[in-house]
Amino acid sequence: MPELSSRDDDAAVNALRAAVMRLSRRLKHQRVDESLTPTEMAVLGTLARCGRATPSELARKEHVQPPSMTRIVAMLEAKGLVRLEPHPEDRRQKVVTQTEEAEAMLEESRRKRNAWLAELAAGLDEEEWAVLRTAAPVLEKLAQL
Repeated sequence: MPELSSRDDDAAVNALRAAVMRLSRRLKHQRVDESLTPTEMAVLGTLARCGRATPSELARKEHVQPPSMTRIVAMLEAKGLVRLEPHPEDRRQKVVTQTEEAEAMLEESRRKRNAWLAELAAGLDEEEWAVLRTAAPVLEKLAQL
């Protein structure tokens, strides 16, 4: 990572952190299903992006302890949002797959959040919108590091 070279860099990092946190909090309020925790939604999102996975793989991807992920998966299964299936190579393990109900809920959630963001973005001028389009892939890269 490059070292921060100036007060301007420090200020930019601070502003970015604060803005991302505020935007994230506001996005969380745009949920379709209020009965799911943000962590449960994150697990469903990971399954949608990455496909089926073992609970251990999900725990690594979501940065939680395996026992916590086991509880999260059990709650999602009880709500009919994931299925546990035998692992194809290791019968001691299970593979978690999202259900059609989860796919539909995630699609509705994405639609609602995208509409909310589009409404906010409508308040930007063309130059700000161009900057945001350019910044989106960079923010995505930061989110994946």
